[in-house]
Amino acid sequence: MNKDIIKKIGDIVGRENCTISREDLHCYSYDGTRKIFLPSVVAFPDSTAQIAALMRLAGTYLFPVVARGAGSGMTGGCLPVQGGLVLALSRLNNIVEIDRDNQIAIVEPGVITGEFQQAVKKVGLFYPPDPASSSFCTMGGNAAECAGGPSAVKYGVTKDFIIGLEVVLADGEILTTGTRTEKGVVGYDLTRLFIGSEGTLGIITKIITRLIPLPEHKETFLISSTSLLQATRLVAEILGHNISPCTLEYMDKTALGLVAKMLPEPPEPDIEAMLLLEIDGHKNEVSAQTERLYNLVQSTSHCTIRQAGTETEKEDLWQARRAISPATFQLSKHKISEDVVVPRSRIPELVQFTEQLGRELNLIILTFGHAGDGNIHVNIMLDRDQEEQQLKGDIARERLFRQVLSLGGTLSGEHGIGITKSAFLPLELDATTLKIMQKLKALFDPKGILNPGKIFPS
Repeated sequence: MNKDIIKKIGDIVGRENCTISREDLHCYSYDGTRKIFLPSVVAFPDSTAQIAALMRLAGTYLFPVVARGAGSGMTGGCLPVQGGLVLALSRLNNIVEIDRDNQIAIVEPGVITGEFQQAVKKVGLFYPPDPASSSFCTMGGNAAECAGGPSAVKYGVTKDFIIGLEVVLADGEILTTGTRTEKGVVGYDLTRLFIGSEGTLGIITKIITRLIPLPEHKETFLISSTSLLQATRLVAEILGHNISPCTLEYMDKTALGLVAKMLPEPPEPDIEAMLLLEIDGHKNEVSAQTERLYNLVQSTSHCTIRQAGTETEKEDLWQARRAISPATFQLSKHKISEDVVVPRSRIPELVQFTEQLGRELNLIILTFGHAGDGNIHVNIMLDRDQEEQQLKGDIARERLFRQVLSLGGTLSGEHGIGITKSAFLPLELDATTLKIMQKLKALFDPKGILNPGKIFPS
């Protein structure tokens, strides 16, 4: 990118809000994949008008534009793979409105998800989507990837709580979608089209979210099992016994070993898996479901249940659960991290398959994640310095994906496609579906400047 274009970018956002320093560029060159692609320039706009002007500039000079939140994604969605301009949206960080009466809020994309949750909690409201990175990930990034989290089993994911958007299109036009109301069926549902589109169709500049009343009461439980198979089977049984957990997490023995010291009581040596489960709602309703849960678990062989007695104990349990993914690097310097989804009743088959796959390829493969909605995180641990291990990792990933699809599942539940899964898209989507998606991309971005190289196989 030449100096004249960089000067024009600086003129739009202010010279102090634009950088080409190599040290700064490196800060915006990576995400959770640990892959690195350096942009040519990073800009920090603070308004929709500035972003619209930048998109008009990009359309004139044909340079790539990649929107970026906190860079916590796991599939390379925010990586500037073809260089160009990174739009760092951290200055668009205002909670514009919290409408308690109508239970909605309007936020800018740079708002930290966890901070937004705390803000609405103060007025007795609840925003359920809760990715593990909620303490630093942003609402815009969550929308771009359709982030999920443990609460999805009861409340759904990001797309279930966004009812309207403001979006800057590739030509600088400003589009508004959706409504401030619960119902609205005027025209096509463009809001859902942009959720999960990974910045390939437009730049989200405002988000209208629906909110719900804050649950009155919550209880937390830890179910331990000496049988991996029994623990995974128990997931579907819990949901089939008129029990509606707001979270239902699963951890295998390897995952537990990584965070054992963080648990209130380290697991016994014969424990093969644990389920972390919460029930929320009115106190009487929670008590009734708790009784049904105890009756079910106590009638099941190989499983025991204990209830967290204090807020500190609950927080310790969740800190341990959230720590699993970063703790996996104790096992190896690198990993392939997948977020596949299968029907809940097929979780035992998926977990058995990964156990067998690890033995066949002599790889450490651990599983944990959001069992309540079938979203299992499969981590394939690798030493990338060894070519043989990298090859085995590639084989393991493809075999995993094919198995997931054979079980009626999908390749991604919340991480998106980005660059790491694009080659596998034709395994799940037929040619007609891919063609229609690519036509939509061409309609919204005819010059190919919005986050090029993402989602679709090259």
